[in-house]
Amino acid sequence: MTRAFVGLGSNLGDREGHLRRAVEALAAHGLPPVAVSAVYESDALGPPQPDYLNAAAEVSTSLSAREVLETLKTVEEELGRTPTDRWGPREIDLDLLLFGDEMLDEPGLTVPHPELTRRSFVLVPLLEIDPDLELPSGEPLSAFCERNPRNPRALRRLGPL
Repeated sequence: MTRAFVGLGSNLGDREGHLRRAVEALAAHGLPPVAVSAVYESDALGPPQPDYLNAAAEVSTSLSAREVLETLKTVEEELGRTPTDRWGPREIDLDLLLFGDEMLDEPGLTVPHPELTRRSFVLVPLLEIDPDLELPSGEPLSAFCERNPRNPRALRRLGPL
């Protein structure tokens, strides 16, 4: 079994409901979360758009990283994600952040997620699940929070999902 981490985000419609349904859908598709972080609200990146709600989930799986990614895309479609511009608003966004100790760079699949260490709305929920979490390189994720301190106004903890 491989320990994997998924980032969840939503900034359209019933944002918290979309996150909740995504967690339920992961379980229904054979990726039951072992742990889920609290929900955090953050300013959107990119063009002007509504704020995001973000969370992270840990799953344990026998699937390959590619199969997990395909499952995440299936869940997004089932939950009504519509095609949008890069950095555009979305009903649900599911990202494969970490997949065991694997480092992959394949067409359409990069693990660890290429933006993982630069985004407090990803780092903080991950570290809530596991404060000792490390990158496959062995570098602790907490080091990136220290290097990139978050603006308290840009990330607000809302509570459990």
